[in-house]
Amino acid sequence: MATYLIGDLQGCLTELNQLLAEVAFNPSRDQLWLTGDLVARGPDSLGCLRRVISLGNAAITVLGNHDLHLLAVAHGIRRPKAADRVDEILQATDRADLLYWLRHRPLLAEHEQHGFAMSHAGLPPRWNIAQARTAARQAEAELGSTHYQERLQQMYGNQPDDWQPGLSDTEQLRYTINAFTRMRLCHPDGRLDFEHKAALADAPSALIPWFKLRQAHRDPPLIFGHWAALEGKCDTAGIHALDTGCVWGGSLTILHWESGERIATPCPAYA
Repeated sequence: MATYLIGDLQGCLTELNQLLAEVAFNPSRDQLWLTGDLVARGPDSLGCLRRVISLGNAAITVLGNHDLHLLAVAHGIRRPKAADRVDEILQATDRADLLYWLRHRPLLAEHEQHGFAMSHAGLPPRWNIAQARTAARQAEAELGSTHYQERLQQMYGNQPDDWQPGLSDTEQLRYTINAFTRMRLCHPDGRLDFEHKAALADAPSALIPWFKLRQAHRDPPLIFGHWAALEGKCDTAGIHALDTGCVWGGSLTILHWESGERIATPCPAYA
């Protein structure tokens, strides 16, 4: 069995199929781990959802911020933007099944044999892996509950930016979702920053990439996407960035875990 990990699809179905064909992916024996953001901005978000779902248990994906935004739009909590390009999903005959499947994806996934952990944006400095696991399960239970629409409405906002005792249930949920799906830079004390999304060279000197603040933790290998401006480059040992900006005209990257080999396919700029 081979284990492959792939960066943010964002509706780039052609490139996904090219990479799976290139590595001769076989869902009866191989596994594909996806860093989230299956949808939005690319030409075929509906096709990406259906393709990943068709792989059954051979595909493991975590929730990304665009995936959660789609759920909020579908339930009338947010208005769709033209750039989202998800109208086909909202009008699909299998819409309910697609959204149900997406809503029940994890925020944090861990590979039992290889020991790596994967989330869309990473792990915040405040948590060790056990704390991250607990927070993820609590938030996933809320998103999978009968009151999930209320929880989707409550997830929006940049505060709290720190995990501390005394947070309300709503604040804990919002911090958890933000940490797993939106985080990039942090203040030196571990507080999350959501204002700056560009390349590291353009970030304020006072802000630090989240992965630089995790060096005190004894982490398993960590896999994340979300930060296309990194171009898949992360110089922190044991942490692997996989979003190489396919939808922006970069490439879609797949990592073969057992060998460490990366294969990338160039993409036209869709967004």
